[in-house]
Amino acid sequence: MVGASRLWSRAALVTAVLAVAACAPRADLSLMNPPPPGSLLEAERFEVLAVTTRARQSPTANVFTTTRSLVPSHALFHIAAAQGRQPGVTQSAGHAPVIAVERQAIITSRQALLDHLAGSPRPRDISLFIHGFNLNFPEALMRTAQLSADEILRGQPLLFAWPSEARVQGYLHDRDSVIVSRDALVQLLVDLAGDARLGNVDVLAHSMGALLMVEAMRQLRLTGRGDVLDQLSVTLASPDIDLDVFAAQMAVIGPMRRPMKILVARDDRALILAGRLSGEARLGVLDVANPRVQKAAEAYNIAIIDISELRATDGLRHDRYAGLGSRGATRAQLRELRQAGAFGVTALGAIVSAPFDVLEGALALE
Repeated sequence: MVGASRLWSRAALVTAVLAVAACAPRADLSLMNPPPPGSLLEAERFEVLAVTTRARQSPTANVFTTTRSLVPSHALFHIAAAQGRQPGVTQSAGHAPVIAVERQAIITSRQALLDHLAGSPRPRDISLFIHGFNLNFPEALMRTAQLSADEILRGQPLLFAWPSEARVQGYLHDRDSVIVSRDALVQLLVDLAGDARLGNVDVLAHSMGALLMVEAMRQLRLTGRGDVLDQLSVTLASPDIDLDVFAAQMAVIGPMRRPMKILVARDDRALILAGRLSGEARLGVLDVANPRVQKAAEAYNIAIIDISELRATDGLRHDRYAGLGSRGATRAQLRELRQAGAFGVTALGAIVSAPFDVLEGALALE
């Protein structure tokens, strides 16, 4: 009876997630087509490149499926982002595009990707975005474009798109897809760090994409590529990682040369539900007020920042990081933060050291 009760409880949680997730319209392939003539005359225009372990639907098109591919594909998208749009938004209330793909092209190889990055008119710094759970390819591309247009990604935007099944019921499938994609991400990081024509490599990984990034970092350390790790600046936003798993990963990775940043929120519904379903707390809901968290953060050269005070942009309160473009001062402070420890963002947007009250139940990362 106890087991049955737990199953019913978990089924109810899944139903709740589905109900909330269903409120938001899904992006579709229409966003990959050119916008109507004249609809985005006054727009910022830039490029987004993509590396993906999703299989192509056709060898001659940038249409990517949920099927896994062991051989990564590469693509180029010319983006138009309407001026004056609200930060964090990719479609208007009437679903008209405020960010759209005007042109696109297939990139044929890893070397061709690097050559294009090196010849980009933007600064040679690379801003790599790794998306999270339950996203299709157009959604991941539009999110990358939005983050770049809002200057959350400051360098040349590059998307690493792994084969999420793009449905809530595909959670376990997505976790396996992360592992399938790990080698491809490691190779990409090695390529970027090893090309003398390129500058800094900043990585922003969201949700389950954070698990993928930390797994890649662990593999780099185990294979003796600490030189690559030393060139990375890593931010994990709302990471969907089991605390014990993260502790084991960091025991291998060790302190990063550049402090790793972790954006957390106490009321992240997606991660709270994920923790209940798995039976284990997630990294993205750490309590920065706990002194044990502070101690672990300093030991591993990590800055843990609570962004709970920022306005949520989705019903699950899981995408707050995407709204940082509306808080320019906060965004700038996060970018310049070079100190390990635990911090909080105030309602006014200032980043301050967290109040370290002794609370029960937090799990140290040691």
